[in-house]
Amino acid sequence: MALEKTPEALPQPKPAPPLPVMETRGLRAGYGAGTVLKDVNLAFAAKAVTAIIGPSGCGKSTLIRTLNRMHELSPAAWTAGEVLLDGRSVDVLDPVLLRRRVGMVFQRPNPFPTMSIFQNVAAGLVLNGLRNRAMLEEKVELSLRRAALWDEVKDKLRGPGTGLSGGQQQRLCIARALAVEPEVLLLDEPCSALDPIATARVEELLLEFKGQLTIVIVTHNMQQAARVSERTAFLLMGEMVECGPTPQIFTHPNDKRTEDYITGRFG
Repeated sequence: MALEKTPEALPQPKPAPPLPVMETRGLRAGYGAGTVLKDVNLAFAAKAVTAIIGPSGCGKSTLIRTLNRMHELSPAAWTAGEVLLDGRSVDVLDPVLLRRRVGMVFQRPNPFPTMSIFQNVAAGLVLNGLRNRAMLEEKVELSLRRAALWDEVKDKLRGPGTGLSGGQQQRLCIARALAVEPEVLLLDEPCSALDPIATARVEELLLEFKGQLTIVIVTHNMQQAARVSERTAFLLMGEMVECGPTPQIFTHPNDKRTEDYITGRFG
């Protein structure tokens, strides 16, 4: 009796790549008659760290500030093109709600000067209507733990945030951003004002957040980009030169300008 032939398994279609959490399409931005960004197309993968590198004045900070509409707060600022969050233009979103979903940590630590450590972390939660004290305490503690700061401040939560060291203040700002549970966390050169020990603590946090948050970090420190990011984008004179996996960008870039910058020929 002949054995029945089993049909060959049909090749399975490859799953579609996940949509990026955020992306820019033909993004241009500037101030007055000046153009800073020129048709930037860039996608940010979900729950991954993307570093943006480039020489001073190339538009890195302008780019990151367009992602949560902070750029438009500057005098004479303008944008054209698109910034999308979950496939939807950020221009149609309420800026306050957008900045809850897309948090930001700035170059220099900026705790609210008249607020305690507790109030600094709770500020966004209170602004969004949370008044229950027990829930506030729970979320503040969780945020401080995620920012690796709880053990250092748990006995002085009523003290001023400005009374902390520079590195602690920056982690306090990270805790403040994390408290409202953003989808995306933007960091604009968060370690440039910190000493090496404080920088290492912030980098440890970024490594812990991998797989949990979509993170975009602007950094002038290429070693930092290599240590913390999965993807790196190189920006030059407002133009997105290339973006790809960090090991590739640092070892086998596709563009000669990227190679020249990374090897120190300019910048």
